[in-house]
Amino acid sequence: MRAAALHSAAGALLLTALALVPAGSAPAAPGAPAVHGTAEQRGTAVAAARAREAGIDFGKCSDVKEAPGAMQCGTVSVPLDYARPGGKQIELTVTRVRATHKDPHNSKRRVRRQGALVYNPGGPGGDGRYFPLVGLLPEWKRIASAYDLVGYSPRGVGRSAPLSCEDPGHFFKAPSQAPTHPSESYKQERIAQAKAYAQGCAKRSGSGLKQFNSLNNARDLDVLRAALGEPKLTFMGASYGTYFGALYATMFPSHVRRMVFDSAVNPAPEQIWYRNNLDQSAAFESRWTDFRQWIARHDDVYGLGKTVATVQHSYARASAQLAAEPAGGKVGPAELQAAFLSAGYYDDYWPKRAQALSAYLKGDPKPLIEQAGPATEAAAEAENSNAVYTAVECNDAAWPTDFKVWDRDNTRLARVAPFETWDNAWMNLPCAYWPASRQRPLDVRTGPGELPPTLILAAERDAATPYDGALEMQRRLSGSVLVTERDAGTHGIAGGPNKCVNGYLDAYLLEGRTPDRRASCAPHAEPKPSSGDRAHRTPLKEPLKGKAARG
Repeated sequence: MRAAALHSAAGALLLTALALVPAGSAPAAPGAPAVHGTAEQRGTAVAAARAREAGIDFGKCSDVKEAPGAMQCGTVSVPLDYARPGGKQIELTVTRVRATHKDPHNSKRRVRRQGALVYNPGGPGGDGRYFPLVGLLPEWKRIASAYDLVGYSPRGVGRSAPLSCEDPGHFFKAPSQAPTHPSESYKQERIAQAKAYAQGCAKRSGSGLKQFNSLNNARDLDVLRAALGEPKLTFMGASYGTYFGALYATMFPSHVRRMVFDSAVNPAPEQIWYRNNLDQSAAFESRWTDFRQWIARHDDVYGLGKTVATVQHSYARASAQLAAEPAGGKVGPAELQAAFLSAGYYDDYWPKRAQALSAYLKGDPKPLIEQAGPATEAAAEAENSNAVYTAVECNDAAWPTDFKVWDRDNTRLARVAPFETWDNAWMNLPCAYWPASRQRPLDVRTGPGELPPTLILAAERDAATPYDGALEMQRRLSGSVLVTERDAGTHGIAGGPNKCVNGYLDAYLLEGRTPDRRASCAPHAEPKPSSGDRAHRTPLKEPLKGKAARG
């Protein structure tokens, strides 16, 4: 499941402790309340008390590219294993831009600070370090006036005790094939690769591998809250970030101030993660149809066909040609599919993806090579993100360990949803052979009055986190409200082009106001066709090319 990108027109910015302390744990902080429960609950209280006392020593960002002077960096220490809070510690990288106090609509008005807004972009494996930069964008200036914007690299990501499962130099295996109905020999090849990858994760990451999971991500979030000096948490999670945000709401409901769930994952325990990925593959087929319909409506621009079927034929023709002769020696069918998968996440990419396909079929492969070729300069980042994605999803729950189950389910699904089904299966297959112990998914659920009102945002045709997930999230979080962008499918809609959605977001974060139980917004405008190579909008950070993470 891929991290949701923050929308903007500025893609260039990418820019409580403890009465009973387990053996080996640190002593309770002075004045901290007694906490009882599981070892992990007690360990979280110990770690949070330590973090509250230590705070975060923010300073200049020496390792964040193109960071403006207003952005500060620091670290917070968390236990690798919360059952042993006095054991090995890891450091999470944290970034911050302080509240501006400036009303963008009234320069004479000073805005009251409301605390820190912590953000996670999803993944698993997404890096939120660059989030504070959104305060420079018009859609975020009101929120930035009232909140310190805080991003961070979750455990395993970037410099936060980075995980690795293979040599980054070997991560991009391009060009590659992407059969929608794979042969038996191809399946055996991918089984061997999945086994090797799982073994590589264990070998390169050691005995601590099992500690990279969603429950610990939620515990880390509470330690970060304490380190920031926040008595209660204001949090926005996108995509996978909504899942461990919901875990946090279930585990620490009295610590919640406000929470936004942008593009919600289905948190039902039986869905984590095998079933969610099957549902995702089915949803991508519908979104792929949306994209082809758009291309067909603009046949005068792209010449790829006037119907969904003829556009599919053009795509299949390109895939077949790339199988025979990869573009630039590095773009084959798998690279083509990964590039067009990103268009399933973000309709911002529709114009330039369509233009690249059109140009390729007319004899110019350069735009396709540029958009679909592996970004080898980002291999280390991509390999790290993929390792974290795999570790968290594999650690979080039980997966089928017999490939016959995978084969049966994905063969059936591929008959009606061929676009993404097998690629998604291969992405997750290491979980069938995972060497670490698994967690049992927490039953996400809060009762009336346990949790303040929370806000769920969802696009009705989102493929990465299908809409049923938002409905299930609302059923499980008592008092939550759901805002739906109708007839739209962009993944991650907070702060995007839809002013109606942003109005609900601002009202909630700035005033604590929510609509009635559900509200809806008309869809944002479709992208305009372009014969050039630039879309009219671009996300803050384009997905890594070559091997897609999902969430």
